[in-house]
Amino acid sequence: MTVKWDDGDRYVVISADTHAGADLRDYKPYLPTRLHDDFDAWADSYISPFDDLIIATAKRNWDHDFRMAEMDADGVAGELLFPNTVPPFFPTTPNITISLPRTADELDKRWAGVKAHNRWQVDFVSQAPTRRRGLIQIFPNDVDLAIEEIKWGVEQGCFGGVLVPAVSPGDEVVAPLFHTCYEPLWALCHDLDLTVVQHSGAGSPIMPMDQPASNPVLITEMASWAQRTLGHLILAGVFERYPSLRFVPTEQGTLWVRMVVATLDAMVPTMKSSAENRTYGIFGGSSVDELSLTPSEYVKRNVYFGSSGFSPYELDMIGFVGADHILWGSDYPHEEGTTPDSKVAIQWALHSESVENTRKILAGNAGRLYGFDLDALAPIAAEIGPLVEDVHQPLGPTGYVAPAAFQRRPFEGGLALKRLAPARS
Repeated sequence: MTVKWDDGDRYVVISADTHAGADLRDYKPYLPTRLHDDFDAWADSYISPFDDLIIATAKRNWDHDFRMAEMDADGVAGELLFPNTVPPFFPTTPNITISLPRTADELDKRWAGVKAHNRWQVDFVSQAPTRRRGLIQIFPNDVDLAIEEIKWGVEQGCFGGVLVPAVSPGDEVVAPLFHTCYEPLWALCHDLDLTVVQHSGAGSPIMPMDQPASNPVLITEMASWAQRTLGHLILAGVFERYPSLRFVPTEQGTLWVRMVVATLDAMVPTMKSSAENRTYGIFGGSSVDELSLTPSEYVKRNVYFGSSGFSPYELDMIGFVGADHILWGSDYPHEEGTTPDSKVAIQWALHSESVENTRKILAGNAGRLYGFDLDALAPIAAEIGPLVEDVHQPLGPTGYVAPAAFQRRPFEGGLALKRLAPARS
């Protein structure tokens, strides 16, 4: 009897937020030969800011067999791949954020590095084509180059969407994402039915990194730099012009969405010319006048949320945007993620949700947005997935007040995180 993804006694689980990349020097064959000498010199001098790329845990990013074994043990049948390891010519930085190229030479080399990562992904996905989907990574610095790469990526058949970096405030080199220069990019993604994805972690070109509070401010604010994109796309009328375009902010939480949407819902009607409002009306414009829906309606139609480590504190968001718009993620292999306790984390977060909603959040939405074959994943989940009955058993009081405290830090390394780990029985 054929196993269907939405009627078994175990849940199909797709992590809509995992990270992967090649061991540093393994990128070389994917680069043009003209850059091989430059790459060797860069690799010889590069110092990684990421603990999990220079110690024993690093192989989780590229070791297929090891990764599959950990996914099986964690109950995860499928994974969407975000970059994690350092692509060629990535700059050495004093923090963990990702800055965009600043000069023509830097763009040339780093663009080649991103293309190398995309081509590595094709080979990595091919090792488990049912269980993996990649993302076409681009830079917003050159829209024509981005469009060329997206068209190449679609031909490979292994990518589920396009990863568009956030543009941080104060960037004088790259236009903000509400700029009309990106119109061909949104049009292409709409026409090709490609999901647009954005992950937190952007760096700011104007952030001073020599102050005692620099890193704490950076880590607490960097998600908000990506969160700005939601308002930018709404106010620029992107979702008005491209009604079936899908946008997925990922690893940015969800609790911020209500406040952003409430603010936009209150202000947009007063900025329209028809409102004859002398205060806010001067801040309107043609893009606002053309909006036929409220901002919250665009969110509920076009926007989905990759909520890594989804927690009970976010359950109200299911009612606000709908169960069709939330995607669960483990953030593997990051120590702040839920592996190897994803089954318990899912139970903690979703035990009170209906089975129907839980199936959507754990797999159905990711399958639809990123092109996973859910029924092909069902036999895998029948062996490894969390039992439906177990997920809907309340854990009882845990003593944990936030997802970051709930999640264990089981991997070697990550010393900055160990002091937050809860005691283990």
